[in-house]
Amino acid sequence: MAHDEVSGIDSAASDSSAVETSHRTPAGTAVIGSDVENPGEPPHRARVTDLDPAKAKHADRTVYTLFYLSIAGSIFALAAYMAFPIEDGDPVALRLNTLFIGLGSALALFGIGLAAVHWGKALMVDKEGIDIRHPVRGTDETRARAVEIFDQADKESGFGRRTLIRNSLIGAIIAFPLPGLVLFRGLGPQNQDPVELLSHTMWKKGSRLTLDPSGIPVKASDITIGSVFHIIPEGLNEREDLLEQKAKAAVLLMRLDPSDLNISPEREGWSYDGIVAYSKICTHVGCPVALYEQQTHHLLCPCHQSTFDVVNEAKVIFGPAKRPLPQLPIEVDSEGYLVAQSDFHEPVGPSFWERS
Repeated sequence: MAHDEVSGIDSAASDSSAVETSHRTPAGTAVIGSDVENPGEPPHRARVTDLDPAKAKHADRTVYTLFYLSIAGSIFALAAYMAFPIEDGDPVALRLNTLFIGLGSALALFGIGLAAVHWGKALMVDKEGIDIRHPVRGTDETRARAVEIFDQADKESGFGRRTLIRNSLIGAIIAFPLPGLVLFRGLGPQNQDPVELLSHTMWKKGSRLTLDPSGIPVKASDITIGSVFHIIPEGLNEREDLLEQKAKAAVLLMRLDPSDLNISPEREGWSYDGIVAYSKICTHVGCPVALYEQQTHHLLCPCHQSTFDVVNEAKVIFGPAKRPLPQLPIEVDSEGYLVAQSDFHEPVGPSFWERS
């Protein structure tokens, strides 16, 4: 056993003690004794608005001025929507409409946000506190205390006392959504009946079915069983309102074994040798139904997973859509090209429009 001449402690005993300690305390773990005192919270630092009433008054004016600025931004956005209409398709008007509506909406939101932050930092009661965790459902005493806390928060925030701030905040919150509500109106047709617009497309008797986007006419002999083609009406590419017309007239063309189709009596003659054509526009919210499952003969809308059964006249078998895809009656002309017998027999697209 080695002996340390300086300390007078046996080395073996010291090593044994060290080994014991290493077993009790993993390496790299700090052990804090129970006698460490809670350092408490740092000293409270008073704000200038707590010390100087003039500064508090200035902050008060700043807050409600920002709320009024938010109201002005909302009004500006509404005025811009009316001052720069985009119905005529003018690109300059479109840019100005987007620019000024965006600036007004940004100012409305910025004013509310900045005012709320400044109110909390400069005027609401500033003190440190500790919230003790408790079960989700408190006792009756706790719930009663919660009501007291809300009342106390109202007093400390000055919401009930600072009437200019409160009223300007309420006004800003009421005004802020108005530009958005007005913009929703711009998503629909202006001064026109949407049912009438969706009831008629470019398809008419004798219109050839052409490939999208090339516009090449399609022959019935080109369509094999299991294939699917994206179809547009002949002449669509020459239209000035191409996108608007395509959004209503786009079609999916498929060929199945004629024996697989379940055709109702009123639709006899709408297809040709197993070739059927259905609107590509989903009847839920108007997304393009572009996915075809060859083995199951299902059409799938990728937006919300509405699924249509081509075998049974594109009826809905899954998803939020409420009605089948409209079918385009087709036939073959003297040259063997596929042509439309007529327009769709019902409105295309989403089903949320009121229909007569």
